[in-house]
Amino acid sequence: MLTYITPSLLANYYATRDGETRLGQAVRLPLSHLSLEQNLNLCKKDGVKFVLLGIPEDIGPRANFGQAGSDKAWHAFLAKFLNLQHNRFIKTSSFLVLGEVDCSDLQEKAAALNTKNHTDLIALRDLVSQLDERVCHVAKAIFDAGLQPVVIGGGHNNSYPLLKALSLSCKKAVNCANLDPHSDFRPLEGRHSGNGFSYASNENYLKHYFVMGLHELKNSEKTLENLQHANADFVTYQQIFVRQNLSYQDALGLCKNKVLIDDLPIGVEVDTDSISMMPVSAFTNCGISPAHAEQFVYQMAALSKSAYLHLAEAAPIQHPAGLNAGLNEAGQILSALVIAYSQAKDN
Repeated sequence: MLTYITPSLLANYYATRDGETRLGQAVRLPLSHLSLEQNLNLCKKDGVKFVLLGIPEDIGPRANFGQAGSDKAWHAFLAKFLNLQHNRFIKTSSFLVLGEVDCSDLQEKAAALNTKNHTDLIALRDLVSQLDERVCHVAKAIFDAGLQPVVIGGGHNNSYPLLKALSLSCKKAVNCANLDPHSDFRPLEGRHSGNGFSYASNENYLKHYFVMGLHELKNSEKTLENLQHANADFVTYQQIFVRQNLSYQDALGLCKNKVLIDDLPIGVEVDTDSISMMPVSAFTNCGISPAHAEQFVYQMAALSKSAYLHLAEAAPIQHPAGLNAGLNEAGQILSALVIAYSQAKDN
């Protein structure tokens, strides 16, 4: 279910330079001879706060009729994050780079399936359910150890197992703030990237849900009705940036008010589809800036009850200029969002 990252593998992602220390030279790594639980408990005792976990899959987006490529986000992130400077602004000792959920067998099976074939579509969605179990298992172990998962890569389908793991760990329903043009509250029609939150709500893992920057042109009326029935709230992109009914900071305030209800743990979710020109499974040039996304992450992380960060849907291969440009851009933005989360918590 989990593949540890090793020192030799890690070294492939960063360059050394005399007189400088990169994050890749200073972060904590798991010990290969210890179990997951043993590694997590040891790191907790040593002051680690954040567990970096990759999910290299694009089964969820494909099962939602989306574009492939989110399987490469984790590696794009590592190549940029591990090359950042180890300096006074980043508390590197807070990070454990754990490794990745093993998705290779599921990816291989999914590669032969065609969503235009109904039988294949059902099989693809069944693979997403199998992935749910793997993600939930690893995430729950991290929560049980009192640490915070920072999850990179894959589709937004992985919001469901993360919310489930958090709920099972704390033995109560949890709240969630999601920066996303889509509510991902589609029908319970088999698992995919468009219904992670509706499944979590239906199974009573998710209680209070707020969508920041929902796009009025990208959500069906049925989905909006489902949100209303679940007592979820949202502020739209058009309210903030087009009609300017309220400022971005005011919208963040509404989001915080919602997820602070009942003093429950909070999941912090970012669909990078929300960021303009980001290489993603649903590309847009009518989105928010990376700085706006960083501000969302920072302010949500500053809430004492926020329990994890999930950065979904980045798909480097979808960059108009090609894969290398996509790896570069996705890696930079994902790294900036992770640092925004950690700085808010460390401060």
